[in-house]
Parts: sequence; C-alpha cells; structure tokens
Amino acid sequence: MLPYFSEKFGNASSRTHSFGWIAEDAVKTARLQVANLVNCIEQEIVFTSGSTEALNLAIKGVWENYQTKGKHIITVKTEHKAVLDTCKALERKGADITYLSVDREGLIDLQELKNALSPDTILVAVMYVNNETGVIQPIKQISDLVHSNKSIFLCDATQAIGKINIDVEEERIDLMCISAHKLYGPKGVGALYVRRKDPRVTLFPQMDGGGHERGIRSGTLNVTGIVGLGKACELAKQEMWENSARISKLRTKLEQQLCSLENVFINGSTRHRLFNTANICFQGIPSETIINKIATIAVAMGSACTSTLSEPSHVLKAMAVNDEDSYSSIRFSLGKYTTDEEINEVVETFKKVIGELRR
Repeated sequence: MLPYFSEKFGNASSRTHSFGWIAEDAVKTARLQVANLVNCIEQEIVFTSGSTEALNLAIKGVWENYQTKGKHIITVKTEHKAVLDTCKALERKGADITYLSVDREGLIDLQELKNALSPDTILVAVMYVNNETGVIQPIKQISDLVHSNKSIFLCDATQAIGKINIDVEEERIDLMCISAHKLYGPKGVGALYVRRKDPRVTLFPQMDGGGHERGIRSGTLNVTGIVGLGKACELAKQEMWENSARISKLRTKLEQQLCSLENVFINGSTRHRLFNTANICFQGIPSETIINKIATIAVAMGSACTSTLSEPSHVLKAMAVNDEDSYSSIRFSLGKYTTDEEINEVVETFKKVIGELRR
C-alpha cells in the first residue's frame, strides 16, 4: 500500500495521464485478487468503504429496484446490525420484513425459511458466519431454497472471508459483502459481489455522482485501501488451510482449559462453527467485571459495532440465552499471529481472575 500514499498518488478515474493509468491498473489488479478469492469475474466486484456500506447498497438497492415484484424481505434475528438496522429503516418505508429465529445453537430452521418464502419475497439475507459466536449457517441449502422461489440471496461473508473457502458459483450466492480488516487488510475498505448472470442482479444506486464502479457506487476510489484489500485477499487464499489448522488447535486448547472451570460453557454450536471464534459464558460473573481485570488481553462482550450498547447481545438473546448469562459471556477471537504462549497466558490470567471473583 505504501507507494499509493505518496509517489503513486493518481486518481483511478483520471484517464488522460500516466498517474491515473497507474492507479487504474492497481485497482484492476486488486479487483482480480478479490474475485479470485471468491471465484467470480472481476466485473462482479464493486468496491465500497466496508461491509456496512455494501449491505446498505445491497438491501436498499434490491428493495428499490425490485418493488414491482414484491416488498417482502427475509433475514435472521442474529444478523449484524448493519443488516437489521437497514431492514428496520425499510420497514418504515413499507417493506415487509420477516425475521427468522434460531435455535440454541444459533442455527436457522430451514423449514421456517421455506414457510416464510412467498411470491412477494424479493430478497433473503443470511450471514455466512456469525461475528459473535462463529456459528456457520448451511449456506448452500439456504441458497437452494431461495432460488427455488426465484428470490435473490444476499450473504454477509464479513466474518468468513479469508478464513474458509467461499465459492459464490458453487454456493449460488447472488450478493455478498466483505471487509478488508477482517482478513488483515486496512480498515475503511470493502467490496460487494454482485452476480451478473443466472440471475443477473441489478441494484438501484445509493450514491450518485460520477458513475464510478459501473454506476453502482459513485465516489472517488480509495486506491490505497483497495490495493491493501486485494493483497490481503491474495495472501488469505495462499494461507487459508495452514492458518485454519493451526488456529483451530489453539482455540480447542483455550476452550478446554477455560471450560474445565466450574459453571463455564460455550455459547452456540460447537459442530457448525468457524475455527477462530469462541463465545464463552462465565456464569454468575459479569463479563465487564472480568474484562476490567484483564486490561492486557483484547476480548469483547460482543460485536465491536455494538460494544457501546448497554443491553445484552441480540445474538445470544435470539439463541434463548438469558440476560444474566448473556452479560456473563465473552467473545474470544484468535488470529494467524496468535501464539501458543499467548493462549497459555490468557488461560492462566482467566483462571486466576475467575478464581478471585468466585471467592
């Protein structure tokens, strides 16, 4: 990314000089790198400022473009707020939104989805991996149901991208968002995959002015960030399997050690789950109290995007976790730079703190 902060400072939309051509070539390379990671063509990648913008563009773009077919949208109670709040905004404009429930493991009921589908359903939005619990939804089965109804399938792959293999063709995903910072790229840049055939998805633009990104998303491209996103996708593709095997072992070690303590358990499915995420309840002890005693360890009470909210996690609440247990739950996220020594330190620290707080 560094050269694009300084000597390669051109605008990718400037077609009349070499500075612009260099920037344009860099964006083309990045677009191909993103496309290669998810098995699509470059023209199906639209660059955004991140997944929140991409989800707004996808949901509102479908709503405004397909209202002649219907006004019904289906999503899930455990989706990210970028989906839920966008759907709430559309409800105020007349959209009919169905919010699917999940079981104690965090998985949707495919029969409930099937029953909710109707001729009026224009969009179904289900995230690939939950950002708080790591639970993986059965995407291919969901996709098959959605397409049997001739509806559009949107998948928030923010938490999954770069960690597990995602093939938009094989899994028949029509719209999919990603954020660079979830795979070691820079913050403030992301992309939206928009299918061009079988079916061809067309979106009503949410920003006008200049016709950038084939008219779908106007605005001067963040060349530096896009270069970082592209390279991050390339590296993720190369390192995916090695990282998953190593991190999975570390996560297992962390969970086994912590869950050996009294009244400590995992929230969500342990069978259908991303390898790097653990949502653990330390029953009877407020998570905020624990976190205040472990300032050197970076953990969270939920999504970073909801960390300022005082209410219990909407994800855990949808999974029928009671408020007390929800307030006692902590999310651990491991990464490719996490070491065995760090896991040992976390375990020792938590055992000490939990022991003190239970006295």
